[in-house]
Amino acid sequence: MGFGAMQITGQGIWGPPEDHDGAIAVLRRAVELGVDFIDTADSYGPFVSEELIREALYPYGHVRIATKAGLTRPGPGEWRAMGAPDYLRECAEMSLRRLGVETIDLFQLHRIDSKVPFEDQLGVFVELVAAGKVLQVGLSEVSISELQQAQQILPIATVQNLYNVANRESEAMLEHCAATGIGFIPWFPIATGALATAGGPLAALSERTGISPSQLALAWLLRRSPVMLPIPGTKSVSHLEENCAASLVTLDDATYAELEALAAP
Repeated sequence: MGFGAMQITGQGIWGPPEDHDGAIAVLRRAVELGVDFIDTADSYGPFVSEELIREALYPYGHVRIATKAGLTRPGPGEWRAMGAPDYLRECAEMSLRRLGVETIDLFQLHRIDSKVPFEDQLGVFVELVAAGKVLQVGLSEVSISELQQAQQILPIATVQNLYNVANRESEAMLEHCAATGIGFIPWFPIATGALATAGGPLAALSERTGISPSQLALAWLLRRSPVMLPIPGTKSVSHLEENCAASLVTLDDATYAELEALAAP
């Protein structure tokens, strides 16, 4: 189980968190619980998430830090793709500085910018790997054809697409990743809590099994594929502990099948 560090920023993923010490506590508790993969982006805050991660966890030891570039933030809740090569280079340099590292473990193109040739965007990642500033490269919100196009230019370690028990539009991508040995990072793994709400789609099954809704959603992901790496995020230590405990949940076949049937049409 990984940890997604988007929610530790302010409202609208903008500015510092209301509870700075609470955000630091969540990050440190995640590592105490065995999380060794933290996923962030320069656009979370912007910059705030990376700065909090360094404050809480540096030096990182065995913990791998993944970050992203390719989205700008005009304001709270607003996101715009920006894939100009000079911009992506600058993002990498600034993420290296904020995280306090010489090499980014996993650097992901947050979104493909349709206004810039894809190969030009990927060329920056090739340069960064060759310079030792990036260890591995990932892509976010891509199609299989886009992934295959990227693989003609450089190795791709991971794909991060929207995917959860109720939204399986990336099912074909997950199957492709499993078949080719690429890690699959499902963002929105519990739909920012929507799958865990009282009266939500997992409420009845939760009551019947005694497993919390968020744990059902995460345990389903973990069983679904060996290349799956869920990254649930939260501002709460108690929610973090509940989410991490999902890795200890073993779903029986009947419960798994019931969850499998929940996908939206």
